[in-house]
Amino acid sequence: MKQPWIHNAKTDGWFILSPPFVILLIVFLFQKQIQGLENHYSFYTWLFLIVFVDVAHVYSTLFKTYFVKEEVRKRKLLYYGIPALSWILGLILYQFGSLTFWSVLALVAVFHFIRQQYGFMRIYARFEPNNWGKIVDEIAVYSATIFPMLYWFKTPRAFTWFVQNEFNWLQHLPDYIPVIKILYFGILMIWIVKTIYEIVKTRQFNIPKIALISGTYLSWYFGIVYFNNDLVFTFLNVISHGIPYVALIYITEIQQKEDQNLNRLSLFKSTFGIFLFILVILAFAFFEEFLWEILVWNEHFSLDLNVSLNWFQLLVPLLVVPQLTHYLLDGFIWRKPKKVN
Repeated sequence: MKQPWIHNAKTDGWFILSPPFVILLIVFLFQKQIQGLENHYSFYTWLFLIVFVDVAHVYSTLFKTYFVKEEVRKRKLLYYGIPALSWILGLILYQFGSLTFWSVLALVAVFHFIRQQYGFMRIYARFEPNNWGKIVDEIAVYSATIFPMLYWFKTPRAFTWFVQNEFNWLQHLPDYIPVIKILYFGILMIWIVKTIYEIVKTRQFNIPKIALISGTYLSWYFGIVYFNNDLVFTFLNVISHGIPYVALIYITEIQQKEDQNLNRLSLFKSTFGIFLFILVILAFAFFEEFLWEILVWNEHFSLDLNVSLNWFQLLVPLLVVPQLTHYLLDGFIWRKPKKVN
């Protein structure tokens, strides 16, 4: 069987499929060291994981959107309207309180993370027929991601998505944990049996699709349900989401495009260009997070600006525009145009 790689086995394997497996192996081998790392090197883990991976992956979207002049020209309403809409939504949400604002944003982020896994699964299953097997794969991806989040909503965790108590309002729901456990493990077993059956029947093995779904199950279950550790969750959550997304952007928007279609972005299509690409998104990420630190959080940097709390209702929604724009745009920019008969 010809494997449905996005680029090739080596690139897909290292940068899209392997992160959850590699991180989970590190977690199991160095659990004690990770705990010490969390206690003594919080600044460096924050800088690497949050700034240089999580925030940076948001800005990699620029290479598919705002850095592509023709793309912006064709969809001006989308690319100018989404940031404006993001700020307006933020302003409205913040009127209901900071916790409501962050709780809604966290749910939007969770949906974005779930849909990314579904999107990768669809890419790797693009050559397969639309039959019951693909439906089982889709259900498996949603089960692998939604169950851990439902578990989190009812079971207090030692970590947060954005802020403390963001999901506490969901703990008042009836206790559904026993039911969803049965559904979760039942769906997992059905997917395993289905996958084995397909391999035996067709003698074909879709390596990237199976690795993607397996990695999703492992990273979400161990990151949220099995381990109750802030750094473990951050490692698995951020690395497994951010690195594959950045790789996908670079592969599809720079590496696989002809130079004449890239225009000025052709500068990034070389060994030096890869480092320049990374440097650009890291610079944007660091600048944004620096603004968050000096204006809002004051945890790692502080310039004693003493920003009035009254300004937060304008400032926080404005600072969150890049992130919310990334979440909302992602629902449009990966859609394939419908075929015209």
